[in-house]
Amino acid sequence: MTTPLISVRGLHKAYGSGATAFEALKGVDLDIVEGESLAIVGKSGSGKSTLMHLLALLDRPTAGSITLEGTDTSRLSQGQLNKTRNRAFGFVFQQFFLNASASVLDNVTLPLTIAGAPRRERTTRGMAALAQLGIEDKATNKANDLSGGQKQRVVISRALINRPRVIFADEPTGNLDSVTGAKVEEILFDLNRRQGITLVVVTHDEDLAARCDRSIYVRDGVIEESTKEVAA
Repeated sequence: MTTPLISVRGLHKAYGSGATAFEALKGVDLDIVEGESLAIVGKSGSGKSTLMHLLALLDRPTAGSITLEGTDTSRLSQGQLNKTRNRAFGFVFQQFFLNASASVLDNVTLPLTIAGAPRRERTTRGMAALAQLGIEDKATNKANDLSGGQKQRVVISRALINRPRVIFADEPTGNLDSVTGAKVEEILFDLNRRQGITLVVVTHDEDLAARCDRSIYVRDGVIEESTKEVAA
């Protein structure tokens, strides 16, 4: 049996306390194998985005464990979590979260800036990431001057800059028209197939979910159903 890249057991997440507490996740168990594409599907408020945020170490669970390559992440300090997240994960969200007044290159190289990489390395790797997405000619443009599809390509370039093990994509085509969205999907699945990057997609789009190796369905904070088996 392949050792999971990410493994969670008994995952709970509650917001608030006492009588007003809301339990977003209620004891989730899940394994993610390196190199697979996984869709987390559910309606708004189902807990799917909460689950992704916990998997991506963007938040800590109320109870339960999250293991990354055999390491219990609850034992990591906040600084260690930040470094692990910056090194191992890339993020593509429905909202682009770009600095509108900064150049495309500066937006793409932000994770390297946070990591303290020298300017020359940032520029070299940033241009390579932009070239991979076919937008190296936009490097000096302001992010605000780009189309929606171009902005999402910038976001994917930024996600790739640290050569991540996992890309987490939360409704990555939600703000795009169908043609542009299909192109972005192709880019993400191509990265999964060609580079072996594990892809975790949060979506309510059944067609997008069907393209993944496996789908899990989240409802009221629990996994109701999983389709297709994890490769052994």
